[in-house]
Parts: sequence; structure tokens; C-alpha cells
Amino acid sequence: MPYNKNSELPASVRNNLPGHAQEIYRKAFNSAWEEYRDPEDRRGDASREETAHKVAWAAVKQEYHKEGDKWVKT
Repeated sequence: MPYNKNSELPASVRNNLPGHAQEIYRKAFNSAWEEYRDPEDRRGDASREETAHKVAWAAVKQEYHKEGDKWVKT
């Protein structure tokens, strides 16, 4: 279930991340969705969706960090 636009992202992402961070999240999620299509490419029993969300958050955290309750560019 790749995301075509930021408005399709989960509310927890849309309501917390700035626009640019949402783009990073969406692109990383979509890439991971394709990359981890096969269960043997994932760790443990993680689902394809769970793995893609973890990859997406990791990508965001490379450029953004949380200050208080806001995400800001590093």
C-alpha cells in the first residue's frame, strides 16, 4: 500500500512531521515497500507494512530530530 501523496500518510505522521519530513517518510516507505516484498528479506516475523514504516521513520531521523514535541531539521 504505497502512498501517492502526503495526505494519504497515517495521521500520526501527518500530524507530527513537517511537510519535508513527510516527503522523506513517504518516499522511504514506498521504497522499502518494494525492497522488502519477500518475507525472507525482513527480520523476524515483521510484516511488509511494519518493516516499511520502520525504514521510513529511520530515514526521517537522519534529517530531523525531536525537540520537545516538535520535529525539527538537524
